[in-house]
Amino acid sequence: MKICICYNRTQVPEEVCSELQNAVAAAGHAVIVRPEYNGEEADRIIVLGGDGTVLRAARAASVKRIPLVGVNYGRLGFLTEFERGECTKAVRLALEEKPEILERAMLEIVLNGKSAHCLNELALMRTVAPDRDSNVVKISVTIDGSHAGDFSADGLIVATPTGSTAYSLSAGGSIMTPECETFLLTPVCAFSMRSRPIAYPDKSVLRFCLPQTKLLLYGDGVFLGEAGEGDELCVKKSRQKALFLTRNKADYFHKLTQKIN
Repeated sequence: MKICICYNRTQVPEEVCSELQNAVAAAGHAVIVRPEYNGEEADRIIVLGGDGTVLRAARAASVKRIPLVGVNYGRLGFLTEFERGECTKAVRLALEEKPEILERAMLEIVLNGKSAHCLNELALMRTVAPDRDSNVVKISVTIDGSHAGDFSADGLIVATPTGSTAYSLSAGGSIMTPECETFLLTPVCAFSMRSRPIAYPDKSVLRFCLPQTKLLLYGDGVFLGEAGEGDELCVKKSRQKALFLTRNKADYFHKLTQKIN
């Protein structure tokens, strides 16, 4: 088995990586250590860092369907299985022959024919800049061709169940467990009290009628570009899935109450 250890340089001491590297090698397995996972061939990935580090690794690993396990060296650590000080447990889990694997749905964002994939959410946000007007924007949304609403707001979030505990939650969206086969459309600071989050089947396709004012698009916090009137934007379930090694699939709510409180 080949294990890749990737870590956040600003959060994780190098000696921790060395200890894990030695532990994997001592168990008779190949190991590589990288500050970022960049698509190398591996059977399992151990990620040391915060949720941002895990998100980057998960997006890259989803292309080759490589399962990963995270150790939290950041703040909340919603996506990590272990806390700092539990690195040896992460190694044992990664080396298990048949560990439990939790599959997490991802989004595919198609803007004018070009695709990007994300695990947490797509955020469409109005611009805030000295040379631009600061007004709410009106975004019209269809779900499978049916008109789902016109949203006057600072923006919209399309979230997966994984992303329901991230930006969408802070904007008033509901929490969805990873097994839910739904996505969530959440307005950001909506102008109308009638604008509420919409949960819809993850097999559906969202399309947007965008305002003349350009919107900024972010996938998992990464800038994807600008889009406005005349641009074609749709969001659908990705064929890629993020795979997470887990000790106990039923432990979700215990972790949730710990992290949110």
